[in-house]
Amino acid sequence: MSMTCSTELTLVYTKARTFLGLATPTTASSAASSLSTATNTASAMDHLSSPLKTKVCIIGSGPAAHTAAIYAARAELKPILFEGWMANDIAPGGQLTTTTDVENFPGFPDGILGGELMDNCRNQSHRVGTQIFTETVTKVDFKSFPFKVFTDSQSVLADSVIVATGAVARRLKFTGSGDGPGGFWNRGISACAVCDGAAPIFRNKPLAVIGGGDSAMEEANFLTKYGSKVYIIHRRDNFRASKIMQNRTLTNPKIDVIWNCVVEEAYGDGEKGVLGGLKLKNVVTGQVSDLKVSGLFFAIGHEPATKFLDGQLELDSDGYVVTKPGTTQTSVRGVFAAGDVQDKKYRQAITAAGTGCMAALDAEHFLQEIGSQEGKSESSL
Repeated sequence: MSMTCSTELTLVYTKARTFLGLATPTTASSAASSLSTATNTASAMDHLSSPLKTKVCIIGSGPAAHTAAIYAARAELKPILFEGWMANDIAPGGQLTTTTDVENFPGFPDGILGGELMDNCRNQSHRVGTQIFTETVTKVDFKSFPFKVFTDSQSVLADSVIVATGAVARRLKFTGSGDGPGGFWNRGISACAVCDGAAPIFRNKPLAVIGGGDSAMEEANFLTKYGSKVYIIHRRDNFRASKIMQNRTLTNPKIDVIWNCVVEEAYGDGEKGVLGGLKLKNVVTGQVSDLKVSGLFFAIGHEPATKFLDGQLELDSDGYVVTKPGTTQTSVRGVFAAGDVQDKKYRQAITAAGTGCMAALDAEHFLQEIGSQEGKSESSL
């Protein structure tokens, strides 16, 4: 059977869009048309001479970003959203794409896969009118108005910007810690006890937490509700956590501390394909020991995705965007922050979604104030 070049190109395009998780046209002709449009747009999008223009530009791809997009689109603000492409080594959709079952997001009584939840969020924000680009924002200019947002291929002039780039949990690298072959990430190793601690594979089993700060203390105490025993593995001989958190932890009968040790290897539990234990090395004596656990939780902090801001927004000492209490307003009027990029306390999908809603409403109010929203002006307010 013969096949024309244009037909081949259409099939390649359709397969590529499907692989990337983008909306796939329902007919070959629409795919060819979309490809032609995309090609023409790409060639015309010299980011120095032909920027896109929008009332709201959203940077991010998690629950905060898509909730903001849904609210902004329904307010007819025609938002543009940059979801990134493997930004911070995570696929569009954010940290939830690295998890399996999500059982604490309302509306899904039987739970939902993290990737599926984010696909639903993306599809919804696209359906209500959000223009989504699978490109990573490399720099911004918040020193002039309208604001400028840049990717490698284009730029956007925006009357308001919502930063929802999230924060990535720090993970240690050792044999068995990854998500590839031979690794136990999401099969016994996690970076969120609150998210995953109640899973059946951890119930009434010995568990371990790596860390020495308040987060490690909180996670260890939380896990005692589910695990039979919780070990805190710390590479030093003292904690940096607050005294009250240390006291709460050290007096908990279900918690044991393993001092001066690091994890060298994670190994499996026979043919079950899940975590079975750890090889620990004492950093003082060099002795290697074995610890049987069914769960390991990293609690060594998060790194907010704020480097691309290049210091143009006020950040706290840990690199999180500072927002005005009770709002999502940043240090630059008209720029808002939502989700984990400004929240180092809760870091949950549902709280991120809530601040995404807040950011869209704050942006809409700001646009009304400057007379930018279509059909409204300062004189009509």
